[in-house]
Amino acid sequence: MHTDRHGSRTTAGVWGRIACVWAIAFAALHFYWALGGSWGLSVSAGPLAAERPAWFVVAGLWGVGVLCLVGGLLGWLLARPRPGGLVGRLVKALGWCVCAVLLVRGIAVEMLLLLDTAGRAVGVSPEQRLWTLVLWNPWFLVGGLVFGLAARGFGRVTGPSNRTA
Repeated sequence: MHTDRHGSRTTAGVWGRIACVWAIAFAALHFYWALGGSWGLSVSAGPLAAERPAWFVVAGLWGVGVLCLVGGLLGWLLARPRPGGLVGRLVKALGWCVCAVLLVRGIAVEMLLLLDTAGRAVGVSPEQRLWTLVLWNPWFLVGGLVFGLAARGFGRVTGPSNRTA
């Protein structure tokens, strides 16, 4: 385990590795669905799961899967020693952006479903509402927290180039 500039043990890089694994797991799930898998898709996507229009498969499954792979790369970068300059600032800023997007998405969907602000006319079945509230959506909140912790700890990870005596 690496030490920070104060000599104490740090787990800053662990959060980046967890963020990487989180994103890769979501990528794998979306690729599974894109290749025809159906487990869990009906409670995640509702009628789109049965219809599988081309735009949904391309953008919603393959596209989100690729985006999750990019998130996995970002998590991996957040687990590494922080490079100096613009690159380091950009990686940290992207980590905070992913954190914000995932948390806002998670909180907004939870609030919409709990408060039923759109009414029942949106076509969300009771089963889909339940599974989104208790299974799918909390994972977005977890992902947001993990990316936030990784971004917060980024720069505390030390490597050969910035290790102190």
